[in-house]
Amino acid sequence: MGEDKAFLEFRGRTLLANALELGRMAVGEVRIVADPARFAEFGTVVEDVYPGRGPLGGIHAALKSSETALNLMIGVDLPLLEVPFLQYLVQAAEHSGAVVTVPRVTGYYEPLCAAYRTEFSLPAEQALIAGRNKIDAMFTGIRVRTVDDQELAQHHFSPDMFRNVNTPEDWKLAQEDLIRRQHI
Repeated sequence: MGEDKAFLEFRGRTLLANALELGRMAVGEVRIVADPARFAEFGTVVEDVYPGRGPLGGIHAALKSSETALNLMIGVDLPLLEVPFLQYLVQAAEHSGAVVTVPRVTGYYEPLCAAYRTEFSLPAEQALIAGRNKIDAMFTGIRVRTVDDQELAQHHFSPDMFRNVNTPEDWKLAQEDLIRRQHI
């Protein structure tokens, strides 16, 4: 992207502010997994136990510091997420008893928009120690509840909300999609 995605402006605020608001509206308490020196002014910050290990390292750190059994994880680079979907996801997780409740859209998991039970921290730590950083590879060894395309459609959730922003082109498409949604 060329710059920190958390500070990109979207809907008149940063992606970080957007993600924090979504989290607060969906579940209440929110924490940021990041460098405390850069993000402490925005809220409670949790530092990676295994720095530089990507999203799995962040999920692990969040779960290790959590005092709740179930934790919603959302990436800062998913600006089109909607609160009703996040609430639906958390409810599905509460009722399923699965270790991870995760959307699977067009055949791909969305592990940075998922609900994780704190018990996921143990296999996550084992994977990190072994040098394995891929989240979805871990889903074969645990109980997972997926929210698939059919379930999304059944509840009128658009799969477009999972479009993440990794490149300037992604960023432009997300902004265009927001403008299109406002005119519908």
